[in-house]
Amino acid sequence: MGRKKSISNMPSYDELIIPTVDALIKLGGSGTIEEINNAVYELIGLSEEVIQIPHGEEGTTNEVDYRLAWSRTYLKKFGLIENSSRGIWALLKPNIDTSKLDYTQIVKAVKEQSKDSQPKTKESKKSLGQIEQEIEEEVDNFEDWKEELLNILYQISPSAFERLAQRLLRESGFFQVEVTGKVGDGGIDGKGIVRVSGLLSFHVIFQCKRYKGSVTPSQIRDFRGAMQGRADKGLVITTGTFTRDAIKEATRDGAPPIDLIDGELLCDKLKELKLGVDTKLTETVSLRNEWFNNL
Repeated sequence: MGRKKSISNMPSYDELIIPTVDALIKLGGSGTIEEINNAVYELIGLSEEVIQIPHGEEGTTNEVDYRLAWSRTYLKKFGLIENSSRGIWALLKPNIDTSKLDYTQIVKAVKEQSKDSQPKTKESKKSLGQIEQEIEEEVDNFEDWKEELLNILYQISPSAFERLAQRLLRESGFFQVEVTGKVGDGGIDGKGIVRVSGLLSFHVIFQCKRYKGSVTPSQIRDFRGAMQGRADKGLVITTGTFTRDAIKEATRDGAPPIDLIDGELLCDKLKELKLGVDTKLTETVSLRNEWFNNL
């Protein structure tokens, strides 16, 4: 990927390395990808127009998020951050002074580290271009299954997507979940009840938006207007994303709260609940010759 900056005002992946560390510090040392990315947007003052630029012609990932994935990969290989199986990224060292970090040195060190880890033979020596390609493949493979899943969801019918949302909520502990979507119903597609700790129950109305675009604050306001007096909470599920203003509108003080599930979180939930997504663990067998030699 290099430092190509073909889009106006779009920072390159290496320029996002230090802001990624700053974002984690701001978040208290750890955070989800969404939390980290949003913190970076705020720190460097990215406009909504730049944030919504897609990666590639049919990309389901925003370009800046794709570049931030590169930044996290370099920081992980450099030994400053780690990620858990639950998708939480965290700083490995407390009290990091980012003023003393140089992103060019981080990139250089990772590339040298990758070269040094290879056998020192003429046939196996790798060029920097090959090393970058390996890192790019690592970043791509991390999200490939999500893009494939979202493309499948784009192709199913609207009613099938509503049934999927119904199943998702049921598997997540909701009951009396009904799909009620019809013309003139204010965008409400269904309703259900969620019980907390077996004591408190909340009536929830949900809306499904199956498209690649971003949900805007006006759409959140319209949905809130439709749910007034009919539910305790609202839920919007989309295969796309939410603009920053839409996220702020959903949690605006004094207004009924609306929870948001974007395409990435939707994929994670389907994987977690094993709804159309299977995971396989591969066993790796290695032999310890020294063990046998010491018999």
